Amino acid sequence: MLKRLLDLRKSKKWSMQETADQLGIAKSTYAGYESGYREPSLQALSQMADLFDTTVDFLLNRVDEKNTKVELNCILQSGNSKIYLDDIPLTEEELCDFIAFTRIKRQVKQTF
Repeated sequence: MLKRLLDLRKSKKWSMQETADQLGIAKSTYAGYESGYREPSLQALSQMADLFDTTVDFLLNRVDEKNTKVELNCILQSGNSKIYLDDIPLTEEELCDFIAFTRIKRQVKQTF
Protein backbone atom coordinates (compact mmCIF):
# COMPACT_ATOMS: atom_id res chain seq x y z
CA MET A 1 0.00 0.00 0.00
CA LEU A 2 2.81 2.40 0.83
CA LYS A 3 4.21 2.56 -2.69
CA ARG A 4 0.74 2.87 -4.19
CA LEU A 5 -0.15 5.84 -2.00
CA LEU A 6 3.13 7.52 -2.88
CA ASP A 7 2.70 6.82 -6.60
CA LEU A 8 -0.91 8.03 -6.64
CA ARG A 9 -0.04 11.23 -4.78
CA LYS A 10 2.92 11.96 -7.05
CA SER A 11 0.83 11.28 -10.16
CA LYS A 12 -1.45 14.10 -9.01
CA LYS A 13 1.61 16.28 -8.25
CA TRP A 14 0.32 16.90 -4.73
CA SER A 15 2.46 17.49 -1.69
CA MET A 16 1.79 15.51 1.47
CA GLN A 17 0.25 18.66 2.95
CA GLU A 18 -2.12 19.13 0.01
CA THR A 19 -3.18 15.50 0.20
CA ALA A 20 -3.70 15.64 3.96
CA ASP A 21 -5.74 18.84 3.61
CA GLN A 22 -8.04 17.21 1.07
CA LEU A 23 -8.51 14.26 3.42
CA GLY A 24 -9.11 16.54 6.39
CA ILE A 25 -6.26 15.02 8.40
CA ALA A 26 -2.90 16.20 9.73
CA LYS A 27 0.10 16.00 7.44
CA SER A 28 1.85 13.79 10.00
CA THR A 29 -1.06 11.34 9.90
CA TYR A 30 -0.91 11.07 6.13
CA ALA A 31 2.89 10.84 6.18
CA GLY A 32 2.49 7.94 8.61
CA TYR A 33 0.24 6.14 6.12
CA GLU A 34 2.78 6.56 3.32
CA SER A 35 5.72 5.51 5.47
CA GLY A 36 3.96 2.55 7.05
CA TYR A 37 4.27 3.99 10.54
CA ARG A 38 0.47 4.24 10.82
CA GLU A 39 -2.31 2.04 9.52
CA PRO A 40 -5.37 3.87 8.17
CA SER A 41 -8.84 3.03 9.43
CA LEU A 42 -11.39 1.59 7.05
CA GLN A 43 -12.96 5.04 6.77
CA ALA A 44 -9.57 6.60 5.95
CA LEU A 45 -8.90 3.93 3.32
CA SER A 46 -12.27 4.63 1.75
CA GLN A 47 -11.59 8.39 1.73
CA MET A 48 -8.18 7.90 0.15
CA ALA A 49 -9.62 5.59 -2.50
CA ASP A 50 -12.24 8.23 -3.34
CA LEU A 51 -9.64 11.01 -3.40
CA PHE A 52 -7.36 9.09 -5.74
CA ASP A 53 -10.29 7.77 -7.84
CA THR A 54 -9.45 4.15 -7.18
CA THR A 55 -10.58 1.29 -4.98
CA VAL A 56 -9.63 0.20 -1.49
CA ASP A 57 -8.59 -3.12 -3.01
CA PHE A 58 -6.07 -1.32 -5.22
CA LEU A 59 -4.66 0.58 -2.24
CA LEU A 60 -4.30 -2.71 -0.33
CA ASN A 61 -2.54 -4.42 -3.28
CA ARG A 62 -5.41 -6.89 -3.69
CA VAL A 63 -5.91 -5.97 -7.36
CA ASP A 64 -3.49 -4.57 -9.92
CA GLU A 65 -5.89 -2.39 -11.87
CA LYS A 66 -6.41 1.09 -10.46
CA ASN A 67 -10.10 1.35 -11.30
CA THR A 68 -11.37 -2.20 -10.87
CA LYS A 69 -15.09 -1.97 -10.21
CA VAL A 70 -16.37 -3.65 -7.08
CA GLU A 71 -18.90 -6.46 -7.45
CA LEU A 72 -21.38 -4.00 -6.00
CA ASN A 73 -22.30 -2.94 -9.52
CA CYS A 74 -24.06 -6.25 -10.20
CA ILE A 75 -26.10 -5.82 -6.99
CA LEU A 76 -27.18 -2.31 -7.89
CA GLN A 77 -27.91 -3.07 -11.54
CA SER A 78 -30.02 -6.12 -10.82
CA GLY A 79 -33.11 -4.02 -10.19
CA ASN A 80 -34.78 -3.53 -6.85
CA SER A 81 -32.34 -5.65 -4.85
CA LYS A 82 -31.36 -3.89 -1.65
CA ILE A 83 -29.46 -4.90 1.43
CA TYR A 84 -30.91 -3.71 4.71
CA LEU A 85 -29.37 -3.16 8.12
CA ASP A 86 -31.72 -2.35 11.00
CA ASP A 87 -34.58 -1.98 8.47
CA ILE A 88 -32.70 0.77 6.61
CA PRO A 89 -31.30 0.12 3.12
CA LEU A 90 -27.53 0.49 2.86
CA THR A 91 -26.25 3.25 0.61
CA GLU A 92 -23.79 2.52 -2.18
CA GLU A 93 -20.98 3.95 -0.03
CA GLU A 94 -21.98 1.74 2.92
CA LEU A 95 -22.06 -1.32 0.66
CA CYS A 96 -18.57 -0.51 -0.65
CA ASP A 97 -17.32 -0.11 2.93
CA PHE A 98 -18.95 -3.44 3.84
CA ILE A 99 -17.26 -5.21 0.94
CA ALA A 100 -13.89 -3.63 1.78
CA PHE A 101 -14.24 -4.57 5.45
CA THR A 102 -15.13 -8.16 4.59
CA ARG A 103 -12.16 -8.49 2.25
CA ILE A 104 -9.79 -7.15 4.90
CA LYS A 105 -11.25 -9.48 7.52
CA ARG A 106 -10.87 -12.47 5.20
CA GLN A 107 -7.27 -11.53 4.49
CA VAL A 108 -6.50 -11.29 8.22
CA LYS A 109 -8.04 -14.72 8.85
CA GLN A 110 -5.88 -16.25 6.11
CA THR A 111 -2.69 -15.04 7.80
CA PHE A 112 -3.36 -17.01 10.99
